[in-house]
Amino acid sequence: MNLSNDSQTSWLKFFQSSLGKKFITGLTGFGLILFVVFHALGNLLLLKKPQAYNQLAHNLDRWGFIFNGVELILGLAIVLHLVVGISIRLQAWRSRSLPYQQMKSAGSPSKQSLSSRSMALTGLLTLAFLGWHLITFKFGDTQSIIANGEAIRDLASLVIETFHNPFYTLSYVGFILFLGVHLRHGVWSAAQSLGVLEGKASSLFYTISLVIAILITLGFIVVPLSIYFGLVV
Repeated sequence: MNLSNDSQTSWLKFFQSSLGKKFITGLTGFGLILFVVFHALGNLLLLKKPQAYNQLAHNLDRWGFIFNGVELILGLAIVLHLVVGISIRLQAWRSRSLPYQQMKSAGSPSKQSLSSRSMALTGLLTLAFLGWHLITFKFGDTQSIIANGEAIRDLASLVIETFHNPFYTLSYVGFILFLGVHLRHGVWSAAQSLGVLEGKASSLFYTISLVIAILITLGFIVVPLSIYFGLVV
């Protein structure tokens, strides 16, 4: 008997099962949640001092292939999270006996809500926004400035200029609200899928996840709104 092949087969069956798929979405979701938290905190530097924001972006770029590797891992996590998440949703739709229009919240202790039922839609909208966001800022045209004796990208000026545009600011805030709706259920679901919540802890963390989603949402939208209304120049 080839124990190695048996072990590989068992793992493959696990990841193809509903439980395994939820574990994958939970693990990738948790990693992406950490990313958006750190991203939001980094953005807040712009409120303190644009030069500090530029320096942070420059320091990340100086990591070179390490930073590129992290970006690659994030990209793969996003794709895996999206593909497996859609697979779970399609499986749920196929197995559901009631039409979508007749579906109602199961009430407590069920965690079924608008947020949970719209996960696929808000996830796709967030992905579309991410592409637009990368085109605008990561690959956007910027000038260079001298800081600490070296030329660095003036990303802060690009951000400030962009958020003076009412269309972009309104669109950005709208997409971030979709992200917040996604996170409202996603934070709890990630922890639940990883098996770290049981009993009363699950209900408590469901409330905590709402607070986390609100804080992350506010952390992202405070910067564009502050720029648009002239609080950051």
